[in-house]
Amino acid sequence: MSCSSGHIARGKLVIQTGGRLVRLLRTCNLSRVSGHRAFLSCAGQNFAHLSPLAHGAPILQDRRPNRWGCRLSTSCQVAASSPYAAVVETAEKKSSKQQNQLIALPTTDESPQLDRIRHSCSHVMAMAVQKLFPGAQVTIGPAIERGFYYDFDMPEPITEQDLKAVKKEMQRIIKADLPFIREEVSKEEAEERIKAIKEPYKLEILESIVARHPNDPITIYHLGKQGGKGEHWWDLCAGPHVETTKDLNPAAMDLESLAGAYWRGDETKAQLQRIYGTAWESKEQLKAYQQLKVEAARRDHRKLGQELDLFSIESESAGGGLVFWHPNGAAIRNILENFWKEHHLKNGYQLLYTPHIAKAEMWKTSGHLDFYAENMFDRIKIEEELYQLRPMNCPFHIAVYKHKQYSYRDLPLRYAELGTVYRYERSGTMHGLFRVRGFTQDDGHIFCLPDQIATEIRGVLDMVEYVMGALGFSQLEINLSTKPAKAVGSDEIWERAEDALREALHTKGWDYKIDEGGGAFYGPKIDVKIQDVLGRKWQCSTIQLDFNLPDRFQMAYTDDANHKQQPIMIHRAIFGSIERFFGILIENCAGAFPLWLAPVQCRIMPVTDAVLDYAQDVVAQMREAGIRVQLDSGERIGKLIRNAEKAKTPVMCVVGEKEASNSQLSVRTYGEDGDRGVMAMAEVITRIQDASKTRMPF
Repeated sequence: MSCSSGHIARGKLVIQTGGRLVRLLRTCNLSRVSGHRAFLSCAGQNFAHLSPLAHGAPILQDRRPNRWGCRLSTSCQVAASSPYAAVVETAEKKSSKQQNQLIALPTTDESPQLDRIRHSCSHVMAMAVQKLFPGAQVTIGPAIERGFYYDFDMPEPITEQDLKAVKKEMQRIIKADLPFIREEVSKEEAEERIKAIKEPYKLEILESIVARHPNDPITIYHLGKQGGKGEHWWDLCAGPHVETTKDLNPAAMDLESLAGAYWRGDETKAQLQRIYGTAWESKEQLKAYQQLKVEAARRDHRKLGQELDLFSIESESAGGGLVFWHPNGAAIRNILENFWKEHHLKNGYQLLYTPHIAKAEMWKTSGHLDFYAENMFDRIKIEEELYQLRPMNCPFHIAVYKHKQYSYRDLPLRYAELGTVYRYERSGTMHGLFRVRGFTQDDGHIFCLPDQIATEIRGVLDMVEYVMGALGFSQLEINLSTKPAKAVGSDEIWERAEDALREALHTKGWDYKIDEGGGAFYGPKIDVKIQDVLGRKWQCSTIQLDFNLPDRFQMAYTDDANHKQQPIMIHRAIFGSIERFFGILIENCAGAFPLWLAPVQCRIMPVTDAVLDYAQDVVAQMREAGIRVQLDSGERIGKLIRNAEKAKTPVMCVVGEKEASNSQLSVRTYGEDGDRGVMAMAEVITRIQDASKTRMPF
């Protein structure tokens, strides 16, 4: 058979050369169109055309860009198969696992040198900006997780085009081998120097430093030697920095973007311009980071949320930061919530539903109006009384506890609620699902005896491990935060509580980091970060002991001597926020949800209307079996398959006359090597059910 013409009826056309393999499945026609060009169609759908190369070997060119591009040999081989699709496999390609592997990028916690590099690059950038733009004033310029930034008050707005000039000037400064020199001065000396260069923002920064650390010396870092003929720049800074700009690799840093910022984060104050940059130890790390950014953009939950019709934030009609869950997203949320409830009930929790609003007096008692008011919405006046949208669920669970009297025999009590809360966020700080104004916390509160703390904490850690593991997050980072300088509660109860947290972590066998003095004023806590497929870490689960609220609300139980005692209160959350966790989940799986979570688990696609009755019967039987299934018809089979792939549907079933007459389905799964061949309808139903129950692939 020749590649320039021919016909294959009901078979698989295999064309191979140079390690590349193209499989064109089911009914395929390969025929000459004109000259040396050939055209291929499959199941009535035009997929690609063949065009000549210089040496006579044709190349397969897809009309949809970036799908194919494989050399074909002049001999063809036929083998039996059935799905109605065209797919490409490349032997030269690395496995998807290898392709997705990225260079492990260090963090500043792991590499002190990286922290110094980023601090130093921020100073180099500020020096470059002030040299290129006379009149620019600097404010703050910290190192951050993936780089650094500096905020400037510019006489004229800087543009993206200007960043090229700034980067070029930074490279020049780096090559000049200027030293970083630390100097300690008095408050008065620092103030005098700042006034001399007329930088008012530095004066405010100086005042805040003195207010926080009144007895500490003021540290200045110089870039270049002070008072010499060479270049010189300085700023208030605690460091650390590299020894000299020669320690910075100009090929391992880049300027990334511009953003707006308000001085001190207050929109009533001056609007500044922020320049973001990134810096690494090597050019290879920078390249890996840039690849990571490209992949992160592909997985952006805001983009995928729109493409997959999961959610929207209707800022114009409803207001910013308020999430609308569309049917697809709501289906996934429903599955997540049912999974969450089922596991909590198995672990002895009692589910609660509480109001979204309460009298302001409750929030006065809890202390929120005194310490958290800036994060709360304005109060609402109802019948001459003030009410408040809840920013947290804790006081409501305490109210349920106080409705009855308890003895020590009744404890522990475990309450859990998927409770929606409302917190004020400035419009410029909101970001997709990651930062919103209304969200649902998977809140839980445990009321227990002091000698029950370790057991209860271990139970929560087990839940975190199980729930996160089931959702694809097996790598966890644990942090234990201990008593701060200012705290409520006796030293004895703090020591007992911290020992209990350590005991729970030791019995779990987990490594953890200690943040000395990093606990809240009302109790120590454990924070759990999950790591996604891109190596990013996300703070989700929290376990927080509280010695404050039980005292404020005068909670009590009766001990074995018939005396009133105050219970220990443990706040805990697994997801943290349903909305935020959903955004993390979308990005972790790039929108290709596992079968048990997918809003549509299976699509049934008839080739022609002649088999539509059978397709509808399949849909009915699948729905009866509890499968989330959708019938797609009315288009050419090629388009139906492409639509199913775009929707990232886990299981796709094509129905032709042969399948209909034999109660079968031609099965394909999403992803590489998706061809599963022909199966009996009953087998497909059973396999989807089993995969859903076990949370495993099809």
